[in-house]
Amino acid sequence: MNIQQRINTRVDYNKVFIGPNNIKDTSRSKWGLNSLSTSSLEQSPAGRRSSGEQQELHVIFPWLVESVFGSLDGIIAGWNLRLLHSRSTEYNVVMEFLNPSGPMMKLVYKLQAEEYKYEIPVNYLPGPLKACIQEGVLPDCPLFHNKLQFPLSGLLTLNIALNPFEFFMFNFAFCLITPKNFPPGQHGGSTDSAYFVLVDIYLKYFLPSEGSVPPSPFSDSRGSVTAPSPRSSSVSFTGYGVHSPSLLKHHIFHQPSVNADPAAQEIWRTETLLQMFVEVWLHHYSLEMYQKLQSPQVKEPFSPTEEHVLVVRLLVKHLHAFSSSLKPEQLSSSPSAHSHTSPLEEFKRVVVQRFVQQKLYLFLQHCFGHWPLDASFRAVLETWLSYIQPWRYTGEKTNVQPDQNRTENRTIPDKWESFVQENLLMYTKLFQVFLNRAVRTDLVNAKNALMVFRVAKVFAQPNLAEMILKGEQLFLEPEHVLHHRQPRGYLTPGQGGSYLSSRQRVVTDMVFRVKSHVYALEGQDCQYKQMFGTDLRGAIMKLIQIIAQARQTAKRISDHSSEVAANNSFLSWFGLGSSDLNSTFPGAEPEESGECLKKTHEFLDRALENLCQIFKLNQGQLTQLISNLGSSQDDGNCKQLPDCIQSDSGLILTDLGRRQIINGLRRFDVPYQGDPELQPIRSYENALLVRLFYRISCLVNHRLGGHMEAVCSRPDFLGRLGRYYLTDPDWTFRLRQSPTSRQTVERSRQPRLSLRPLASYRTLLLLLLLYMLGALLSFGPASSTALILAGGFLYGLLVALFGDKLKTH
Repeated sequence: MNIQQRINTRVDYNKVFIGPNNIKDTSRSKWGLNSLSTSSLEQSPAGRRSSGEQQELHVIFPWLVESVFGSLDGIIAGWNLRLLHSRSTEYNVVMEFLNPSGPMMKLVYKLQAEEYKYEIPVNYLPGPLKACIQEGVLPDCPLFHNKLQFPLSGLLTLNIALNPFEFFMFNFAFCLITPKNFPPGQHGGSTDSAYFVLVDIYLKYFLPSEGSVPPSPFSDSRGSVTAPSPRSSSVSFTGYGVHSPSLLKHHIFHQPSVNADPAAQEIWRTETLLQMFVEVWLHHYSLEMYQKLQSPQVKEPFSPTEEHVLVVRLLVKHLHAFSSSLKPEQLSSSPSAHSHTSPLEEFKRVVVQRFVQQKLYLFLQHCFGHWPLDASFRAVLETWLSYIQPWRYTGEKTNVQPDQNRTENRTIPDKWESFVQENLLMYTKLFQVFLNRAVRTDLVNAKNALMVFRVAKVFAQPNLAEMILKGEQLFLEPEHVLHHRQPRGYLTPGQGGSYLSSRQRVVTDMVFRVKSHVYALEGQDCQYKQMFGTDLRGAIMKLIQIIAQARQTAKRISDHSSEVAANNSFLSWFGLGSSDLNSTFPGAEPEESGECLKKTHEFLDRALENLCQIFKLNQGQLTQLISNLGSSQDDGNCKQLPDCIQSDSGLILTDLGRRQIINGLRRFDVPYQGDPELQPIRSYENALLVRLFYRISCLVNHRLGGHMEAVCSRPDFLGRLGRYYLTDPDWTFRLRQSPTSRQTVERSRQPRLSLRPLASYRTLLLLLLLYMLGALLSFGPASSTALILAGGFLYGLLVALFGDKLKTH
């Protein structure tokens, strides 16, 4: 059922909303969009609706929102905005309907002016929010203050009451994380879906980089739509930009009352939209919850999807652009610099640190630790790299952004030093967590190698490593520095102060900012691990070794693939090429060949260069390390078995052996482990002859198997001759070099007659040439056959007599 049918089957909008003057466009009338047209929602005295009609709008609004975005439990799919693309015929109508200036939003504002409320069950709130409310603790987010609706007697479900704008934005945001059963072959995640585009439109409209938020088209009797949850006069944006947890938790049954703040009228929709997006998309993990998740017995409460992460990255990029549009004179953190600024400019100054930082940090940390070790992690990685590079979204006119595969980096302006210091853990802790992922990832894969290169390239930007190092030094300042800290407002030299004392206060202030940031995100008892300390340097050297090993493996795969391609020529039809089904290099995937392997080598080479630049590694030592590794592999490491232990069921890998396989250092030769006679018929074999000779072999082996086994078990010359013709020692050796059970090896040792080689076109061509040569020498078919059998028997005699001596030499 398409969107139009869903609407028409539930309600006739024209009867509920529109007057006769509003039916102008046939297509809009079919969709019911005229019901919310501009003329029907004008607030002129002559056009005001009666209270009964207002009540009808109020009653139908929750159903309308559910019809568009789907139900919170996912049972009702709604319009499937995550699957609706620009190629669809319904796309433009839906986008017009949900536009910030469209009919749906006008209905929201109309209901907002009447101060209606709509309830959401607490059970649908993110985990930490729900836990706070259920424990009777006031949530940190002011958006949910004064919203709790206590149940009637006999009811156990708690609800929160939201105004129309909050209700609309909650359902819009929740639509992204609601598990839905998409039609077969369809899944969300595209950046050109209607949902993704709407998120971008809403962000640009309600968080504008230029100008201010357009005013609401409606007003109540007091002249404006009131801010539903204005900030308390005691709560200010000023401070260090860190959302520090309160030492005293307020009980939820004693929620503070707030007074309407006229200055907040300008940005209440901006704050509401941002807080709703952040709470619904990011606030699924608290510090306490994340620490519990480190235990393998604890089940994850929420697992984000790749589509979810892509939308979060869009939010991060826009917030950086929004924050960077702050006027230069408002960048200072001193109170005097922003005492006369507009609320929107004040909001830009602290939006990232106050509203996003902590929740995004825990969100990314969870993704780094729980995301699968595959290429889909790229979405998480780019979200992280977008956050730690706000200078990319300043809107300044620069040259075209260089390709991410190039090594050119611009110097980071000094003004971003405070951002790096106030987000220190975003750089250092998440880099260390990424390092733990990288050493467990298959870096031979070009997509994984690209991710390592991307991280190394970002951190190798000029000045960035120095900024991070300075931030670490500030955090490691002795605690007594804070005890002598002066108030943030300090006198200038002209006011009786001194340049020395002002500089000391600035340093002290920076120390306080960094420490507050770390303690707020990791807790007061955190054990900080330096990014440029000795411990991490050892981990970097380990990563470099793994990168070097992956380079060698990629080269070996490339060389092997070239050899296989060269052998697969026209002559292979006759069996002159490789006859081994396992000739493909184990572990090689379709994307790990040709150009992909060249890219892998290039990505890893540049990653090594950038890591040396970041951590000031000695190039000579690095070259020696790589050369030693290459020589050890050339000496035969790649031909050795992975580290394993022998058991009754065969070889069992140790942890070291698993790492050796993952990084391509060693491998098992995994041959065909079944009956060699039952291998699939090859292209160089005659299928009819294979089946015929198999039946003959089975008949002979069944009747003479005991005699053959008795002959082959003899220690004399006759036994050696029988083992040459009736067993395959090379096959048994290959099975021993693979994780094969002992039963399989024992079965392969049993003597048997195999006539399958005679079905090969190569053998048939060779026999034909020998018969032609016999004909030229005047030998008949019988004589040629006898000579061929005699020659084969004599060759077996020579091998039986001198084979052991040749192997010894």
